[in-house]
Amino acid sequence: MDFGKSIRIKDIAKLAGVSVGTVDRVLHNRGRVSDSALQKVTAVMNQIEYKPNLIARTLGSNKNYRIAALIPDPTLDPYWAQTNLGIIQAQKEWSQYGIIVETIPFDLYNKESFHRIAREVIDDGPDAILVAPIFYYESVSAFELFQLREIPYILFNTNILEGKPLGFIGQNLTQSGRVGAQLMNLGQHEPATFAILHIDEDVHDSIHLLEKEKGFREYFKEQQKSKFEIVDLSLNPHQITFDDQMRSLLERVDLKGIFVSTSKGTAVAASFVETYGKSDIRLIGYDILQENLKYLKSGTIDFLINQNPKRQAQLGISHLANHLMFKRPAPQMDLFPLEIITQQNVDSYLESGIH
Repeated sequence: MDFGKSIRIKDIAKLAGVSVGTVDRVLHNRGRVSDSALQKVTAVMNQIEYKPNLIARTLGSNKNYRIAALIPDPTLDPYWAQTNLGIIQAQKEWSQYGIIVETIPFDLYNKESFHRIAREVIDDGPDAILVAPIFYYESVSAFELFQLREIPYILFNTNILEGKPLGFIGQNLTQSGRVGAQLMNLGQHEPATFAILHIDEDVHDSIHLLEKEKGFREYFKEQQKSKFEIVDLSLNPHQITFDDQMRSLLERVDLKGIFVSTSKGTAVAASFVETYGKSDIRLIGYDILQENLKYLKSGTIDFLINQNPKRQAQLGISHLANHLMFKRPAPQMDLFPLEIITQQNVDSYLESGIH
């Protein structure tokens, strides 16, 4: 028999010297099969390296799987709008296999919103959950409920060690902060102050921001005889004092660099740097969003560290779909590279299709 061709159940039955029904019962683990027949069928399957067509089997079962994507409201932040595009793309890829994906948004600025909506998602009983756990304490509480209901879940964007997810998709955020610090340090020979800016964020409940700051500080702490002062500011653009706080920061004669911990905050900081004509201040931030691109191309932003939120979410759905349909284990840590985007390489990056 030519094993290079597609192997049918009746071919296995002929080789094993058993009935087609016996092979069917072995393949689908149903009904009674004698030990002798089981050994014969198994031996033939091993010999020909037979693997059942899992996709065909799944389509034949007519079973649908529901995946809930619990993310910040994409209408409130362009970063999360990119994430939602990844979810939509994954839905298109997997819908033909009976995978149904629903985006469940929560308020990016309201931790109680996350707490309430996470409970609603759990009560709805999806087969799996993709979650961006941007609120640390509320997320830990939600993980306990996921586990209690035995709902498999994958984290992306932010990794929280207290959970027991199938896996995490994103970046090493401490290393991300270290990369930002190294970029800040390039060519800096005189004593200076560098500012870490957290804009419109609850830093103490946002482990992803704390990890970036930790990495930034660690890098300079390890430099022998470091002559740089590191300051951090958490600013709220909705407060009337925000403009004055930004102006006071930019008026510091010793300020030579700003590291912004979020993508949306990057454009906010860039607008002030440009308005006050502080071209000597090195500005480093996150992600290829439309506003950030504008300031990168004008030279106001020096470096962007791209997190590729669209791809993170798309992969998260794919890992969950593979787990539900084929019982394939998700990678425990699917870490993305720390891509450094500059004025000179951004166009080639966008044209490459990687984005």
